[in-house]
Amino acid sequence: MKTLVTAALISTLASGAFAHSRVDTTTPENGAVMAEVPAEIGFNFAADIRLTRVDMTHQDHPPVRLDLGGQTSFDRVFTLPLQSMGDGIYRIEWRGLGVDGHAMQGAFTFTVD
Repeated sequence: MKTLVTAALISTLASGAFAHSRVDTTTPENGAVMAEVPAEIGFNFAADIRLTRVDMTHQDHPPVRLDLGGQTSFDRVFTLPLQSMGDGIYRIEWRGLGVDGHAMQGAFTFTVD
């Protein structure tokens, strides 16, 4: 019984140590409908991450890689300038590395109407 409890405790602690960061919030919020294209987008992560790539797709244009600017260190908050492509649906796809070295990715969308 003692061995089983010890194994469960170690498993719980190890899973927390290797947890991947998730996006807590984005600016604009996922699914937002806006009157104007925002000048920038933002990410707030639950834990430190290093962004490696962010792409923007618009329904009427090919994908564009956004400039990370010098934001290449591990952090929780990132803000990137956004190029306007007019009204429509914007999809922001991001990739990054957690401090544990695992690759992560995600996406959010917003509409300008």
